[in-house]
Amino acid sequence: MKKLVALLLTGAGFVAAPAHAEAGDVLLRVRGIMVAPTESSGSILPAFPGEKVKVDNSVMPEVDITYMATDHIGFELIAATTKHNVSGRSGTTGGIGKLASTWVLPPTLTVQYHPLPNGKVRPYVGVGVNYTAFYSDKASSGLEAAVGDSSVALKDSFGWAAQAGVDVDLNKKLFLNFDVKYIDIDTTARINTTAIGQQKVKVSLDPIVVGVGVGVRL
Repeated sequence: MKKLVALLLTGAGFVAAPAHAEAGDVLLRVRGIMVAPTESSGSILPAFPGEKVKVDNSVMPEVDITYMATDHIGFELIAATTKHNVSGRSGTTGGIGKLASTWVLPPTLTVQYHPLPNGKVRPYVGVGVNYTAFYSDKASSGLEAAVGDSSVALKDSFGWAAQAGVDVDLNKKLFLNFDVKYIDIDTTARINTTAIGQQKVKVSLDPIVVGVGVGVRL
């Protein structure tokens, strides 16, 4: 009986073993993310000096993969794309409201430090680089009604990123994940219009990206 109890306890300990990260592991996560720009912009020039723009939040799914080079050091690459609207804040452009929309593709590579790789709760911090591509830029119907046929183009961006997060075990393979990132994104939007020619506005998007999801140790 003692041997049977010991065997059952050993088995239970194996089932409850943490999904710890160690050198050579690959961690795959799927998150729901909210991208919240903390934007600041210059004026819309030359036609609207003093008038600035704002960029709305977006919620989308995200997939990331982390390779653990050592027990404590991992490399994470994220893949996600989000759609954002650009609107005027005041004056003429504020009266128009939505000026344009764009899709954002910001692949980001971070180097992570995991201080507690063997714990059931495993926090981490990371820093890295980001390249942001803007695509499917489109002028709004409101803008075209005001100034005629229009086209919009946003310049791609290269910047830095920082993150903090935590993995919490569900079982030996699966874990919950909570993650926050700050991404440095700066762009220049060019708006070509029939009535007032080309307008430019510099925008620092600099979003906070908050994610919640699940992961698996492959």
